[in-house]
Amino acid sequence: MAKLPGVAILAVSMDLPFAQKRWCGAFGVDNVKTLSDHKDASFGSNYGTLIKELRLEAAPSSSWIAKPDPLRGIREGMTDFPNYEAALSAARSATAATT
Repeated sequence: MAKLPGVAILAVSMDLPFAQKRWCGAFGVDNVKTLSDHKDASFGSNYGTLIKELRLEAAPSSSWIAKPDPLRGIREGMTDFPNYEAALSAARSATAATT
């Protein structure tokens, strides 16, 4: 997905920024912008990915934003991995529509 023009990959988690940076370094991830929802869990609360009792973002989930379209999500369930092919297909369609 990182190879698609105009696509930015954002990862939101409850981890603190230093832990996100450490994880990215350990796995050689350099094309993902990490965002911490640790302080107030507003992303998780607003998008239904927060497990309040554990103060944990439900993972994994996948969403995409295509300007000017609103946030759209592709999510299988709280413990299932998202359909990454569907997410990639949606990103390809969005970039094709904006070019």
